[in-house]
Amino acid sequence: MKTLGLIGGMSWESTVPYYRLINEAIKARLGGLHSARLVLYSVDFEEIARLQHAGDWDAAGNVLADAAQRLERAGAEALVICANTMHKVVPAIEAAVRMPVLHVVDAVAEDIRAAGFSKVGLLGTRFTMEHPFYAERLAQHGLQALIPEKDDRDIVHRVVYEELCLGKIVDASRDEYRRIMAKLVAQGAEAIILGCTEISMLVGMQDAFVPLFDTTAIHARKAAEWSVA
Repeated sequence: MKTLGLIGGMSWESTVPYYRLINEAIKARLGGLHSARLVLYSVDFEEIARLQHAGDWDAAGNVLADAAQRLERAGAEALVICANTMHKVVPAIEAAVRMPVLHVVDAVAEDIRAAGFSKVGLLGTRFTMEHPFYAERLAQHGLQALIPEKDDRDIVHRVVYEELCLGKIVDASRDEYRRIMAKLVAQGAEAIILGCTEISMLVGMQDAFVPLFDTTAIHARKAAEWSVA
């Protein structure tokens, strides 16, 4: 079994499921008392979120590159960033370490393609929905991303930072996400990517008319598969 390095804390609310899901996948694959061989570096998300909203992605990239180097020195053989938005700084991380980054977009795109879909709705932070890094990587896999209109993007973003990252589950926000997902389906989305690791805390398969692809669950499963491959 190879050792995974996890950068967590963005937010810690979604890092907990990563740890659980990776270990569950290892146990299912190997049986017995097996558990994942991993090291975790958890950042202070207040610092990261402040840099995100200030647009200082270079500084944010430096923070995660430093975390990745620490994990590599601790014995990690591949890196898992337990967040979607911070994959924006993957180039800075890859330049700082020798180990591969197990990219969340590659993981989810593989499952979407296997399911036969080509046009998908994308929910996430404003950065994930509006900045090109996510949609462009999906396009490399032959997938077209549809995003909500601006007012709805603002709602999705606000709920992530002001509620889900704080562990708050609000029924009215679930209703808003249902409405927004339905509009994406009306625009032609064949499936929807829950492109923020906290969103699956709020909505699930019962809340949409098309399949939902939970990046947290998919990314964790693919990381576990890499570990034991």
